[in-house]
Parts: sequence; structure tokens; C-alpha cells
Amino acid sequence: MKIEYKKAKLSDIVMMRELILPEIENGIILDRSEDEIATNIRSYTLVLGDEQLLGFCALHVHTSELAEIRSLVVKDGFRGNKIGESIINEVLKEATSLGLKRVLSLTYKQAFFERLGFVEIPKESLPEHKIWADCIKCKHFPICNEVSLIKDL
Repeated sequence: MKIEYKKAKLSDIVMMRELILPEIENGIILDRSEDEIATNIRSYTLVLGDEQLLGFCALHVHTSELAEIRSLVVKDGFRGNKIGESIINEVLKEATSLGLKRVLSLTYKQAFFERLGFVEIPKESLPEHKIWADCIKCKHFPICNEVSLIKDL
């Protein structure tokens, strides 16, 4: 299977929402409206295989030095094939090209991110605007089992 990466377009939003819906329903990924995705469309990178959407994630810039990997999803049936790892590596290249110094992630998949060089940090060290902009919308807030991790670039 030929794998390719591309930046998301507004016309991709419907299929992105379809792919992520089960993870939203399970409380694994935070729900983002079509409008919110559209507003941040330039932060999303898609991974395609044989012209079908296999997964995506966003590189959301918080400051001139810090970004966050969020909304990482791989299509059921394609997990375990290093697609998630490949898309993370793709967005880490983008982060480096932007001149970012660090990339963080809030995740239930700690071991996955640690294999990619991320290290756990206290949630208290997260930017305050992250908590009030995103976390407060989560059905698990304020009792959160996600782990915060960071990677220096």
C-alpha cells in the first residue's frame, strides 16, 4: 500500500469527522465541531493509503516555542501497522520546520508516545489556556486520566 501525507482541506472535514466519531463517543478524543476543524484546518495532516483516509492528527501551535499533537486517530483495521507513528513523525518534521522547540500531547496511550521520545510531565505544567480552552469541554473534566507528555525538538 502506498502511503502519502497531505494537509487537510475543508472538503476533507466530513470524512475526518466520520473517522473520529467512534473515538469521540468513547471519550478518547475531544469532540471538535466542523466549524472548529475548519478554523484550524491548516493544523491537520492526513495520512492516505490507496486514496482512502487512514488517519490524521493536528499540530496545534500554542506559543512560538510550543505546539500540541491532538486528535490523533488511525482507522480501525489499520491500527498496529505504524501508521500512527508515521503521522506523528510527519508532524514532528513540520514542528521542526516551524522552529518550535517542544511538542506536547495529552493521551491515554503513554507507552506509544514514550516510544517516540516523549517524556511524562506534570499536568500542572500545561499552558493554562489549554485547560480552559479544551479540557473544560471534556466529559472527564476535572477527573482526567490522560497523561501529559512532551518532546524536545
